[in-house]
Amino acid sequence: MKPADREEFFRRLAAADPEPKTELHYATPFQLLVAVVLSAQATDKGVNRATGPLFLDHPTPHALIALGEAGIAAYIQTIGLYKTKAKNVAALSRIIVEQHGGEVPHDRAALEALPGVGRKTANVVLNIVFGEPTIAVDTHIFRVGNRTGMAPGKTPAVVEQKLLKAVPAAYRQHAHHWLILHGRYTCKARTPDCPTCRVADLCPYKEKTSVQSK
Repeated sequence: MKPADREEFFRRLAAADPEPKTELHYATPFQLLVAVVLSAQATDKGVNRATGPLFLDHPTPHALIALGEAGIAAYIQTIGLYKTKAKNVAALSRIIVEQHGGEVPHDRAALEALPGVGRKTANVVLNIVFGEPTIAVDTHIFRVGNRTGMAPGKTPAVVEQKLLKAVPAAYRQHAHHWLILHGRYTCKARTPDCPTCRVADLCPYKEKTSVQSK
């Protein structure tokens, strides 16, 4: 994709949604961190159904420590891998209290040292909480990066590095959300909604769907 096409690509996405937001529900940076950890291999809607009651009853790391691993598991048992995730949430809550004064650290290394937190989760927190222009490559962004030819790669790490170079600087802050939402609702995995895609004419994807094939 040519530089001018990339500029137009994000200009259109920005025009349609100037202030994109995560679809995970949270009230504090800590709650966002927990929600993102729980969202691995799960839908945002599924996570929100579980974290609604959890955060209402136990909103802080201190409260989750008191609740304990088994108690956390009881709240999130509708989410895949809930036992492992409950263990990680309990452990990261303790580390945040004991090592970071109860606050989510503004440091990539410190974030990635937390149980259940990898590069993607750290990128989400750094972007949403601390305003850093990071791009967390999930399945949606990975697909869009490859389909559009904007950031082709066989691994999330490769796609991330290419996107950081490909996305125009003016759009880097919100690129993460625009790409996720575009992949979730338009450039879908099985049947991309090419007939309604606002950037279809900029995309070189050869297997575009048509009105007839939908």
